[in-house]
Amino acid sequence: MTDRIRKRRQPCKPKQPQKSILLQPGWISSNWSGYAKIGLPRSYKRISAEWIVPYVLPSRMNAYSSAWIGIDGYNNTDLIQTGTSHDWVNGKPVYYAWWEILPAAETMISSPVSPGDKMQATITKITRKTWCITLKNVSKGWTFRTVQRYSGPQSSAEWIVEAPTVAGSTAALSSFTPIQFRHCRLNGRSPQLRSNLKGIMTQGKRVLAVPGPANRCKDGFVVRRVSCS
Repeated sequence: MTDRIRKRRQPCKPKQPQKSILLQPGWISSNWSGYAKIGLPRSYKRISAEWIVPYVLPSRMNAYSSAWIGIDGYNNTDLIQTGTSHDWVNGKPVYYAWWEILPAAETMISSPVSPGDKMQATITKITRKTWCITLKNVSKGWTFRTVQRYSGPQSSAEWIVEAPTVAGSTAALSSFTPIQFRHCRLNGRSPQLRSNLKGIMTQGKRVLAVPGPANRCKDGFVVRRVSCS
């Protein structure tokens, strides 16, 4: 079972894309794909979004993916986040919800998650070092909420699909149906997503995950799993 697998999400170490990359992202990463907004310290106090849990497709090996929202983690080692996992483990798909504050590993949420479920997530600063993490499964009718201490710089905010770290290494990214982030908000407003804020996931010479352009309201996008050289 997944609860025996110690998984951890890692900060992004973005690289500037090479001119030969035709997808023209703002940044590339070996473990993140999505949109990230960068600001001054203490810029971001609230982030939210909704997404539909994807279907995981069969793989020849164990493979993992997570969709999440978070504050910090882009060019720093702090991160507060919550999301869903969509893994292929021992020949079966595995879905669950979680929250995490680095450097600790994820804490699983015991309430059920299935592909096609509509998720709503919010992370809100309450006091100087106290934050509320809320994750709601609209389809199944449950809401999880926890209040935790966090003292990161609050200098970046993200809507991400990630290949998590398993057993100390970045895991193989599972194959999943497109993940659509909608109604993204930052400090209660549309984040005004732009092309220079998006990042693609590459490992070696392979492109693994690509975010599409922001929607007309600049508050949503789709991440697609790809595999090309």
